[in-house]
Amino acid sequence: MAEKRDIIRLRKRLALRFGVDEPVRMAFTEDISPEGLFIKTTNICPPGTKIKIVLTLSSDHILHLEGLVMWAKKVPPQMIHIAKKCGMGIRITRFVNGADVYQKMCNELMSR
Repeated sequence: MAEKRDIIRLRKRLALRFGVDEPVRMAFTEDISPEGLFIKTTNICPPGTKIKIVLTLSSDHILHLEGLVMWAKKVPPQMIHIAKKCGMGIRITRFVNGADVYQKMCNELMSR
């Protein structure tokens, strides 16, 4: 099946925490874009769920944001490294802080 979206996805592994009420689950991004990110995890939330995310870019830049789960694919934990995609596609709905830092990072990755 061909990709239907025109969104540029940038491969980037960043540590993060996420959760519905509190960002308590640890995970990593697999790719990011100015509008969203993909969280690689076996602890998925159903599409339509609003989640809170704490994204660690560096020791100087820890971003707090909110997102909406657009899609999710669950696989058994032992298959996470084999499956093509395992986790959740997130659309960023609001930056609590650090929107400028995130956008700058995306711009720098796109210019490479």
